[in-house]
Amino acid sequence: MVSRDGLRQRARALSEAEFAAIAWASCLAEHERLRVRSELMVTLALPGDSICRVGRPVTFWFGLIEGLLKMSNDDSQGPVMTFAGLAPGGWFGEGTALKRECYRYNVQALRKSLVAGLPVETFHWLLDHSIGFNRFVMCQINERLGQFIAAREIDRLSEPEVRVARSLANLFHPGLFPGVGQVLRITQQELAYLVGLSRQRVNLALAALHQQGLIEVTYGGLRVLDLAALRAYSMGTEPI
Repeated sequence: MVSRDGLRQRARALSEAEFAAIAWASCLAEHERLRVRSELMVTLALPGDSICRVGRPVTFWFGLIEGLLKMSNDDSQGPVMTFAGLAPGGWFGEGTALKRECYRYNVQALRKSLVAGLPVETFHWLLDHSIGFNRFVMCQINERLGQFIAAREIDRLSEPEVRVARSLANLFHPGLFPGVGQVLRITQQELAYLVGLSRQRVNLALAALHQQGLIEVTYGGLRVLDLAALRAYSMGTEPI
């Protein structure tokens, strides 16, 4: 994994616990799992480190084991737009890896983060050999499409509470980010970066969501009390 900050130099093999936490590994056959286990690497990304940068060719398919990442556009083309926050358990860049093209977005660490990387050649080998892996990637792309559509809608919203609610609902998505669970480690400043609001406005929005019984602000993070209701609130509908 190449970065100006030396991510490759910090790379190492995954521990047994880290490998066991990868959701898609369980859908592999034994010989597929052995190959993946031997080729997966993990590195420590420090705040501000770039995991993916616009214009660089894809060499790995990435996943976040621990920490928080931000996916955004290239700031040389105008104002920065955040496409998505990336929470623990999430894998990203499958579209770029499928097409073997250069990145059209940046992915940057907002805090110390453990990032796993699977070589793109192994990614394509799995596509050629594993039905279970193909199903996972198809579901991933489908969910990602919905996430990006929601992100575009968020940019058009003026109500801070709805913007924050929709961003939180995305970060707590159990399919895209299975490592989050019920509690997400995130500061109000980090959430402000992802939502595109000031920390003060995010603080007020969180207080409003807390008063409605949707979330609970805990030390160093947030707990979702009712994910279905949070999603419904963010879409302006009643929970089913």
